[in-house]
Amino acid sequence: MRSPYPPPHPPQPGRAAELRQRFAAEARSGRPDLAALCLLIGAAGDGTLDEAGMDAAQIELDELAGRLPFRPGGPRAWAAALCELLGQRYGFGGSAADYQRLESSLLHQVLLRRRGLPILLSVVWIEVARRAGAPVYGVALPGHFTVGFGAPEETERPVLADPFDGGRVLTGPDAELLVVGATGAPLQPSMLTPAEPVDVVLRILNNVRAWAAARPERSDVSLWALELSLLLPSHPARLRYERAQLLVRRGEFTTGATELEAYAELVEVVDEPTAERARQQAHEARAMLN
Repeated sequence: MRSPYPPPHPPQPGRAAELRQRFAAEARSGRPDLAALCLLIGAAGDGTLDEAGMDAAQIELDELAGRLPFRPGGPRAWAAALCELLGQRYGFGGSAADYQRLESSLLHQVLLRRRGLPILLSVVWIEVARRAGAPVYGVALPGHFTVGFGAPEETERPVLADPFDGGRVLTGPDAELLVVGATGAPLQPSMLTPAEPVDVVLRILNNVRAWAAARPERSDVSLWALELSLLLPSHPARLRYERAQLLVRRGEFTTGATELEAYAELVEVVDEPTAERARQQAHEARAMLN
C-alpha cells in the first residue's frame, strides 16, 4: 500500500545543478564524507532542504555521538552502546512500511522521523559511532545492509548489528539467515568486507530508483537519482542507457537520442547488437519530433 503522504519534490534547476557539482566533487575527493554525500542526495530529492538544514543534520549526528559512553570497550560493547542509544532511547528502526516512502532513503528525513531503510539507518549508526571513535563500517549483505564493529582485517567474524531492527546484535546464524533469505545462497566471507562510501551511496541511489520505478509519475525522481549515480567515480555503464531511455519517455527526444547514440559508441566494441539497438532507438526518438 502506498503512503498517504506526498513524497518530497526536487529543487529548482539552478539549485539542482549546484548540488550535482558539489556531489561530484565530494564523491571524487580522496576521502569522501558519507554523511555529506547522503545529505546532498537528500537536498537533490527534497527542495526544502537548504544549507541550514544540512548543517543541522550534521550537528545532530555530532550530538548523538556525544551521548555515547566514552570508549565502552571492544566491538560488542560498542554495538550494545549504539543499540541502547539509537535503537532504544531514540527509537531509530524500520518496518515494511518504510520501503514505501522516498523519505526512507533521505538522511535528513531519517534523522527527523527516526525511520528508514536498512542502509540509511546504517549510515546513522556508522556516522554516530565514527564520531565517537568506534571501529565501525558498513557491511553490504545482499538484500539487507548492516553495520560491522571491530577491525575488518581480523580473521574472526566481526560483530554485526542490524539498525533496521533497532541495532540488534546479529549472531552468525542470524546473518546467515538474512543472506539465505535474500539470495538462497549461504553467507560468504567476502560479503563481510567493509563497504566503501561511494558503494554505499550507489546502493542508496539504486533504492531511490527502485522506488521511482514503481511510480511512473515520479520520473523526476528517477532522473535525479540517475544523474547523481553517473557522477560517481565508478558506476555501471548501463546507467547511461537507462538515463537516455528515461529522457525519451519524458519527451526530451533530442537529448535522449543524443545520449543513446553516445551509449552506442561506448559499447559497440564489446557489444555490437546492443549498440545497434541503441542507435535504432535514437532514430525512433528523433522521428517522434516530426
